[in-house]
Amino acid sequence: MNKLALFDCDGTMVDSQANICASMDQAFVAHGLTPPGHHKTRRIVGLSLQEAVRQLLPDQTEEQLVAAVTQSYRDGFFEMRQQGVVHEPLYDGLLGLIDRLESDGWMLGVATGKSDRGLNHVLDTHGLTSRFITLQTADRHPSKPHPAMVELAISEAGAAAETTAMIGDTTFDMEMAINAGVRPIGVDWGYHDSDELRQAGAHYVTETMDELYEALRQ
Repeated sequence: MNKLALFDCDGTMVDSQANICASMDQAFVAHGLTPPGHHKTRRIVGLSLQEAVRQLLPDQTEEQLVAAVTQSYRDGFFEMRQQGVVHEPLYDGLLGLIDRLESDGWMLGVATGKSDRGLNHVLDTHGLTSRFITLQTADRHPSKPHPAMVELAISEAGAAAETTAMIGDTTFDMEMAINAGVRPIGVDWGYHDSDELRQAGAHYVTETMDELYEALRQ
């Protein structure tokens, strides 16, 4: 069976919090709502967009408003991208890690709460599209922590649950990994803290790309 290293995107591969927070603020203001604050917005990164908005509007039971704010976020983010102001830098050392894993025979994939369009933009921008054999997004799956993304990725990569690791920065990633029966490996440079990742079931919480590489070799 192939070995599969499955990466989350936002907060794991790229630092996109500034864009996400700005777009969420704009979406709330467009509907006369008080923006949730960047700390709260960071907490929901990784969920599918509509589920993220729903959690940021806990007192709102009207799905029409949730849907409207969600669409405003999409429209605002698309406009930012068209203007060329979306900045999603790779975390230091990621390219080297990808090289090392490929040399060791790993298949690589992505499982993210981003849309297809958002993920493709990140991969195209950084010249990474050809490096990943399977791409799973919120456009085609239930929100994390549902295991559907991981399960389809395993199938597409010719891997198995026991030969797959899910790498992420949030409790949603760790819970999804556990639900799919794969190894959950956390990174501490993203949007949930290390203790939360451990409590959610992470086998390891790594502080550097070198540590992440060693954790995958265990």
